[in-house]
Amino acid sequence: MVSVLIVNNQSLQRLGLRMLLTAEPDLTVVGEAARGAEAVRLSVSLRPEVVLMAIPPHDAEGIEAIRRITRPVRLLPDAPDSAGPDRLPPRVLVLASTRGEGHAHAALRAGAGGFLPHNASPDQLTAAIRIVAAGDAVITPGLTRALVDAVRQQRNPHPLDQHTGADTFTGRERDVLLAVASGWSNAEIAARLSIAPATVKSHVSHILAKIRARSRVQAVTYAYESGLVQPAA
Repeated sequence: MVSVLIVNNQSLQRLGLRMLLTAEPDLTVVGEAARGAEAVRLSVSLRPEVVLMAIPPHDAEGIEAIRRITRPVRLLPDAPDSAGPDRLPPRVLVLASTRGEGHAHAALRAGAGGFLPHNASPDQLTAAIRIVAAGDAVITPGLTRALVDAVRQQRNPHPLDQHTGADTFTGRERDVLLAVASGWSNAEIAARLSIAPATVKSHVSHILAKIRARSRVQAVTYAYESGLVQPAA
C-alpha cells in the first residue's frame, strides 16, 4: 500500500481526492492538511510515502513546506525503527495551475518529485502517485520544455552545489544522469544500458548524494544548469 497525505485548502476538493484514492486497492489516505505548516507537521507524525499537495501560484508557504517535507529526517541513535542516521522523507507530488511555469520550477527545485496540472484525469493522478512513490519523476512534456527554457534564460546558471562538477561522476553515473535528464524511468534506463534496475537505483542515489539533491527532478535541473546537458534549440 502507498500511503498518501492530501494537502489542499479546499475541504470539498480534499473529500473528492480522498474518495478517489481510497477507491484504489493499493493506495491509502493517512491524513489531510489545509495548509503548508500543517502538512509539515503531519508528514513527520504520519510518515506518508507521498504528499499530494495542491498549491496555488506564488504560494510561498507551500514552497517552503515542500522544502521542509523533503528534507531528510535525522533520527536519534536509539530510535527503534532506525536503519541508519537518516530516514528517507516523503516524496511530494504537486497539483497546480498550468499557468505558472516559474512557480512549478520553484516547487521542483524545493524538492518536489513531480508536478501535474490541476485538471489531470483521475487515472493520470493515481498513476503519478505510484510513479513518485517508486522514486521516479513525473513532469508533463510541456512543463519540461518550460523548465528548460527557464534554465536557458538564466544569465548566471547556478548548480545546486557549486563545488560539484561533472568530473566527480563515474562514467556509468554520467550515463545514468544523462538518461534521467532525458526523462527515462529507472526501468527504461536499466533496459537501455543493460544493467539491473537495482543498479540504476543505486547510481541515482549516488548522484543525488554527490550534488546534494533531494529528488531526481533536481538532478535534471542540475544537469541543465551545470551545462552537462545542453537544451535543444
